[in-house]
Amino acid sequence: MEIPNGPNVKGYTLLILSISLATFMSSLDGTIVNIALPAISESFNLSTTTVSWVTTSYLLVMVGCVLVFGKISDTIGYKKIFLAGFAIFTLGSFFCGVLPELILGFPSLVASRVFQAIGAAMLLSVAAAMIAAYIPLTLKGKAMSIIMLFAALGTAIGPTIGGILTQYLSWHWIFFINVPVGIVAILLGAKVIPASQPKPATGTGLDKAGAALVFVGLASLVFTVAEGEALHWTSPVILGAAALAIVALGLFVRQELVHADPLLDLRLFKSRNFFLANLLLFLVFFSFSGISYLLPFYLEYVHSYSTSNAGLIMTALSFAMMVAGLIAGAAYNRLGSRRLCIIACVPLICGYFMMTKLFVHTATGFVVIALALIGFGLGLIVTPATTLIMMSVAKAKAGMISSLTSLERTAPMPIGIAIFNLILIVGITGIANRYAVTYSSPADIKMEVLSAGFDIAFLLSLVLGFALLIISFALKDEIHPDYAEDANALHRNGN
Repeated sequence: MEIPNGPNVKGYTLLILSISLATFMSSLDGTIVNIALPAISESFNLSTTTVSWVTTSYLLVMVGCVLVFGKISDTIGYKKIFLAGFAIFTLGSFFCGVLPELILGFPSLVASRVFQAIGAAMLLSVAAAMIAAYIPLTLKGKAMSIIMLFAALGTAIGPTIGGILTQYLSWHWIFFINVPVGIVAILLGAKVIPASQPKPATGTGLDKAGAALVFVGLASLVFTVAEGEALHWTSPVILGAAALAIVALGLFVRQELVHADPLLDLRLFKSRNFFLANLLLFLVFFSFSGISYLLPFYLEYVHSYSTSNAGLIMTALSFAMMVAGLIAGAAYNRLGSRRLCIIACVPLICGYFMMTKLFVHTATGFVVIALALIGFGLGLIVTPATTLIMMSVAKAKAGMISSLTSLERTAPMPIGIAIFNLILIVGITGIANRYAVTYSSPADIKMEVLSAGFDIAFLLSLVLGFALLIISFALKDEIHPDYAEDANALHRNGN
């Protein structure tokens, strides 16, 4: 599939901008909503556990649906899924701001978030696929880096914008802000995204059983790890959800191996390079999840920073990701995926190592430098890893693989948060018991124990950082024959 009338720089630029708006909105939504949860809780007089369903319900549906829409997009075309996703996401955002004041209150907000999540899943399922299908190889690295730039920008400004809107207007406006951006993206996408012909029916139809199983399995898994601590890990609800996740995902694997046109072609993982590239992307976000979740607690509890100041310090990571994303686009064509991934692991490991050296009196500048190194490494590694995955599979399966990469960016976060949090609690408890530290102990001693607990938790990120380096060395710059023509053009241009 090519952009009509041949390569056109302006057309490519507008197409990349359209796709970037999708990643910007999804990243913005991920941070702008969290900052407003206390205000929403107060508005409806809810507990923190109940109000968390504003984010939990969104995550459950998005993770559960993304593979389904990726498969559908390979059949009916990326443009239809992309524009429909933006329309649903935008309309869902409007409902989130309006319906709670009109009908049912908080339940209507949760229902609107579920509707919004369906749109988000549609957007995320095709973003990388459109880059693979429509953008020439000479521009793929730059395109992925621009998308990373917009994603990092959304993450960086989300808490600031959310705080301002919530404080000076109301929490409703954190959803209304999506509406004008969504309308612009729909109009732009309708103009610049190439139309694709529907593919002939295979005779098997959509793998409905696989779709149901993967939705139930992934949603149950996310629910287990997201609510395990609040509901207690040994509670019947959590144990039941965990069992359901294991059974559903097990049946999903069996279903995909026997279905003629599977939702996710698991046979692709027989390729060593494809398996390693996907493992790399999963572990990147898994290793980062503990830092993004736990570090604000370290800053607030150990250093007594306010929430706003802690958030400001955390933006060092996002801005470093933006800078690295721009560099990655230019470096990709010269270095290739493997070498760029190896280089990216160096600042990532250095940043993770610094995170294991946090103390009660650690200087703020030390934390900022560590975050900048981590952000720079993340910004460098995501572009080549995602591009390698997308280009290792036939273009006919680009939607399927695009949705897989989106899943590997979202699912590791709640799973990682639960595991890192558990390590923190076990570490603090173990240190306190060993040195007989109790509630009656001096405050400075308790702060030392708390700080040491964070160091133990962040040690897992460091270990995973070295694992990423080993995997990067094992990668190969292999591409599918579908992209051979682009690769030859890139070679002829001397890049």
